[in-house]
Amino acid sequence: MDILDLAIVGSGIGGSLIASLNKDKDTILFEKDKNLGGAASTFKKNGNYYNTGATTFVGYEDNHVVKNIFDSIGVVPNISKSNIAIRVIQNGSVIDRSDDFFSFLENIDRIYPNKNNRIFWEKLNQIDKQFWTLKDIYYGKYSLKRYYKTSLFLKELFSVFGFDLLKSAEGFIKEILGDISQDYKHFINAQLLITIQTTSKDISLLSMALGLCYPFHSVYYVNGGMGELILDILKDVEVKKNEEVLKIKRISNGWHIKTNKNEYDAKNVVLNSTIYQSGELFEDEKIKKYYNSFPFSDQSAFVIYLTIRSEDQFLEHYQFINNTILINTISNSFFVSCSKKTDEKLSKNGYSLTVSTHTKALFWKNLSSSEYQLKKEETKNQIMEHFFNYFVGVSKNDIVDIFTATSLTFNRYINRYNCGGKAIGIKNIFDLPSGNTPFCGLYNVGDTVFAGQGWPGISIGVDVLNKELRG
Repeated sequence: MDILDLAIVGSGIGGSLIASLNKDKDTILFEKDKNLGGAASTFKKNGNYYNTGATTFVGYEDNHVVKNIFDSIGVVPNISKSNIAIRVIQNGSVIDRSDDFFSFLENIDRIYPNKNNRIFWEKLNQIDKQFWTLKDIYYGKYSLKRYYKTSLFLKELFSVFGFDLLKSAEGFIKEILGDISQDYKHFINAQLLITIQTTSKDISLLSMALGLCYPFHSVYYVNGGMGELILDILKDVEVKKNEEVLKIKRISNGWHIKTNKNEYDAKNVVLNSTIYQSGELFEDEKIKKYYNSFPFSDQSAFVIYLTIRSEDQFLEHYQFINNTILINTISNSFFVSCSKKTDEKLSKNGYSLTVSTHTKALFWKNLSSSEYQLKKEETKNQIMEHFFNYFVGVSKNDIVDIFTATSLTFNRYINRYNCGGKAIGIKNIFDLPSGNTPFCGLYNVGDTVFAGQGWPGISIGVDVLNKELRG
């Protein structure tokens, strides 16, 4: 049996990017689903297309890791810039998030007046800009060389950010803004849930800056759905669709991989599965113990997929913030992504919408079958009631199709219950998983691995891992 240079398990953003960066090697990527992209895939149901989860493309700008990777693999994405990244609506007030920083400040001062708003948001913006100019971002463990390189990166962080690196998000809010209103807190935390998957009480100032400043970068709409972008990335990679990796076993010269269709040997394996479920692929107790050592991040999403017919013109992204927590969720907000009317694929039969909010993954997993159906329906109904209150020009009669997804749905199709990993901070940095593992030739990539969320965060992890693979 010939031995592969590299076997990649999962076609999410991380797996697809690392596969394309190594397409000059003997590389194979395995995907259990018929759609490529994992949480960034596009799927078809009842004749209509929908984005599974990820709907914003960010970081495609000069000297940014995302664009650098795309330039390296020779892909020019089919994208169009969103002039308004997100329209946030709260208590009848509208704040448009865009890369026009000073316009945003005017809106913030109008809706949440505070004498230190400018100081607060300019500081966050400064931290964000400084972070994305860092040239040698690195995080690795399990060897003296990797710990040394990680310490050099931490030294660089301290030289750039100083003691700001030790500040908590909540402490900085209190220090600069003082005792802000509940509405202002809800606004900040609703933004962070989209980008960091948690709220200000659990993260550092650096993480908050990266999360809140996401829309100050150019945000793009991917024409034809996020899955089209994944297809472009993988166009020159050998991909095994509908082939699920069942077991991986250590052998003398690498790894033996058993799928539902065949068996393979590979020198190196990259898992684009979540850290929390990767242990299921192994029988080796040491490897299982390693993966099980990371506390499960009990974050997931409840998603409503909609096709609606309407003559209204919609933006690509909205966030609606309510005063109370939505039923069976952990959030008082929901996010709406809408296809462009000119998108011939997604908008063929009407606008394609994903309406999502944050929930606990295990909440849905632990329900009985009857409870599960009941709670899915009541969650959908409450969110849709709010949806119709906001989109006053849309009625139930305009709905062409509607269905929902929970953590159980995502696990069935893309092998993951949760979304995102632990937010990074100085206090927990060495407790986080890295792209490399204690086992020679076994690696991880994706949004549960340093450095985290969305295209920018995952791309950092990809860049670090690619340097490891290239020696």
